[in-house]
Amino acid sequence: MRKIVMGMRAGVRWLRLRGAWTDAGMATTEFAMVTLAAAALAAVLYKVVTGGQVSEALRSVIGEALGARY
Repeated sequence: MRKIVMGMRAGVRWLRLRGAWTDAGMATTEFAMVTLAAAALAAVLYKVVTGGQVSEALRSVIGEALGARY
């Protein structure tokens, strides 16, 4: 009985180590993909905001907000 318990403990320890190693690689991959997606979204938003119509609308809104009386 003692040998079985020792074997189970070693197996659980091995699974934990294997799982932690696998998760670490997956977390790094996920981090890289999210970073890449965020950079792409930022580039698209920059292009939209610096476009003609959107830029003028933002300037108008900001100008009205700064010039508003209370």
